[in-house]
Amino acid sequence: MSIRFHSTPSQRRNRYLLMRHGHSQANARRLIISTPARGLTAFGLSEQGEAQLEALLAEWRWPIPTRILHSDFLRTTETARRVAAHFGIALQPEPRLRERDFGDLEGLEDSHYEDVWTHDEIDPEHGEYGVESVASVAARMQGVIASLEQALRDETVLLVSHGDPLQIMLTALEGRLLTEHRGREALLPASITMLD
Repeated sequence: MSIRFHSTPSQRRNRYLLMRHGHSQANARRLIISTPARGLTAFGLSEQGEAQLEALLAEWRWPIPTRILHSDFLRTTETARRVAAHFGIALQPEPRLRERDFGDLEGLEDSHYEDVWTHDEIDPEHGEYGVESVASVAARMQGVIASLEQALRDETVLLVSHGDPLQIMLTALEGRLLTEHRGREALLPASITMLD
């Protein structure tokens, strides 16, 4: 079953910047780190990730955020903290922006992502290997924007999250089938996408 989410960007009250965390120690070691038990306190940014953020902030070309919400994993917290310090604004942890839980694949080599994505292309509600479904990720990620739309007006909000959740959210916001989330161009570490 394929699920579509519909978005009405012209009716958004705020501007949103979506940021993937900088290159992390998990990326460097090619490991899947997706659970709070491991991701909240370990596997922060790598040296490469720190350098990416330094370059990004030196050449910032997006609207300056007025608020920053971030996944409370260490790698996203460290990313958000660097941006917040640069612009002198507060940051707020938001657990709904966490990494997709890859279940039984936790701690394994990241080549196993492909095993999950193969199932994603067939069923966005599957839970093979104990993973969080694409539909669940889309719902919680879109829930963040829905909450902000109710609470704020005329803000530029930077959401710092992870590759899979951000790709899933963008697919949903574009009104595309959730089974197509890997058909989008991959979001690189420390990259920013502005919602139109």
